[in-house]
Amino acid sequence: MSTFSKQISIRWADLDPNFHLRHSVYYDLGSQFRMELLEEAGLTMKIMKEQGFGPVLFREECVFKREIILSDVITLTAKVLKMREDGSRWTIQHELIKADDTLCAVITVDGAWMDVKNRKLANPTPQIAIDVLSQFPHATGFEVL
Repeated sequence: MSTFSKQISIRWADLDPNFHLRHSVYYDLGSQFRMELLEEAGLTMKIMKEQGFGPVLFREECVFKREIILSDVITLTAKVLKMREDGSRWTIQHELIKADDTLCAVITVDGAWMDVKNRKLANPTPQIAIDVLSQFPHATGFEVL
């Protein structure tokens, strides 16, 4: 698969006083989509809870290119931009694209897996996390860290 994608609806509550998508909603959409992808790939919240780990972000950045308004039809994509061979650290890139192929925003997150009991990075990386991340398509310019 060349990309993971999902068409999203813009809700009235997602807008700011300028009648375009509120900046914080971009991050919420990216976060929700990443969790949905993990669930679909078999890395469920239940499994993460049972095994005592979860994703943690070090950096989250959105570059806004074009505004999104209520009537826009938007597709959200996800690709891995960078990843360590052991899956312990990764960078995922999202694009928000209008129906006419206008790129509206690029969200980039750097993350890892955290041992939620010890409150430290998971070492070693749980095998299921490695297996699931390896299913993600790679972005143009993908690099192994």
